[in-house]
Parts: sequence; structure tokens; C-alpha cells
Amino acid sequence: MTARPSFRISALYRYPVKGLSPERVEAATLETSGHFPGDRLYAIENGDSGFNAVAPRHQPKTKYVMLMRDEALARLRTRYDEASRTLTVETGDGPPLAADLGTQEGRAALEDLMRKLLPEALRGEPRVLTAPAQYRFTDSRIGFVSLINLASVRAIEDFVGAPVDPLRFRGNLLVEGLEPWAELGLVGALLEGPDGLRLRVTQRTQRCAATNVDPVSGLRDLEIPWTLDARLGHRDCGVYAEVVAGGTLRDGHALTVAA
Repeated sequence: MTARPSFRISALYRYPVKGLSPERVEAATLETSGHFPGDRLYAIENGDSGFNAVAPRHQPKTKYVMLMRDEALARLRTRYDEASRTLTVETGDGPPLAADLGTQEGRAALEDLMRKLLPEALRGEPRVLTAPAQYRFTDSRIGFVSLINLASVRAIEDFVGAPVDPLRFRGNLLVEGLEPWAELGLVGALLEGPDGLRLRVTQRTQRCAATNVDPVSGLRDLEIPWTLDARLGHRDCGVYAEVVAGGTLRDGHALTVAA
């Protein structure tokens, strides 16, 4: 019998506030039909987005502050504590900001920071939005767990002739063990993990200009979507998946292609 292809988790990341710093986690317990834990819990509106927390509908990322347009965000270093709902923001200039995003005062403090950081980019008042239950501020409408194949990232390094930080792609699961671009052929496949976990790959991820921004320096120093288009005829790197059966993932765990 031919062995089913498998690959392993190299790292797990969440992004508590859309557009702000990634946070590495050792483990993540995924729930059926759910989102990646602690991911995209908040977004910062760039002028009136039309978002309604009572009847939430997916909004394009252009409605929010985002790295695709606002590379200054990458210079911030943030940490989120779920128990206290406190976002700590290091700006590199003065003491860190500690904002309780569960309070109007805390949200106002983060909004004021955005006014100072992005004075030319704001189309209106910035406003911190909180995701209601069963909703997150993801780019994808279908499949809320994003997977990045590190072999594909290394292939991009060869294309551009420079190091490429995988965090440019803002994925939840960074994986090893696939050939470059093999993830793109997994759309429709069922992935089996430990603890009964099942993921269904829903779609390829088309990359935007956010990947041109170095997540450490905040400099817009590469042309990744353009390079992908020129070399491969598409702008895809990574895939989205939906959770069809819950379970826990940790660094080093394997995912096996079941069907």
C-alpha cells in the first residue's frame, strides 16, 4: 500500500488584531467549523466600514488599517493577553501602551495611537472593532485557518534573491515536508491530524502587497505578488482550510492527506 503523503507543523501563529503583530503559540485547539483560536479578534476601522456587530458580514480588508497599504504598522510590536483583554504595544518611542480592548478607554487609547502613526493614511476616524461570537476579521469567507508551505517560501527566496520571512504571509500553520507549491494542489483535500482533527482545504491564497513589507523593519522592500505572477503566472502562496472535526495541534504534529 502506498503511504499517504504527510507533512508536519513547524510553527503556529495567531494575529489577535488584524494588521498587527503575529504571536507564536505552542498549541491550538481548533473547534469544528471554528476559527483559529485568538485570531483576528479585533480590527481597526479606517473610516466608516459599515460593519455591524449585531449582523456581521464579511468586509474587504481595505475597510481596515492593514499592511497592504499601511506598512508603518509593522514597526509596532504587540502582545495580547486574553484573560485581561489587554493589548500591549511597543512603538520603539517611549514606554509601551497597555490598552484594555474590553473597555472604551482602552480602545480609545489604541485609536489615538493610530491617529499618530497613520496621519496621512486614515480616511476617517479609526475605530477598534470587536468580533462577535462566531465571527472573525479574516480575509477569507470560506476556511479560516491559513497554511503556509515553507518550501514555497524558500522558492520565493530563490526568485527574489533575498531572504523572505515566512511571517510576511501571516499564516496560522507553517508547515514542512511538502514540495514547493504542493499546497496549491491540496484544494478539496481532507487533512487528518492528531486528536481526531480534520481540515478540509478550501482555496488557494492569493497574495497582496502586504507581503512586500518586511515584518521586522516595516520597509516595503520586495515585490512578491509581481514576482509570483512573472515566474509562475499566478499570485498564490498558501491555502485556507476549514475545520470539519475539532482537535488540538502542536509544533511537530503531522498532518496527513486523507482524500
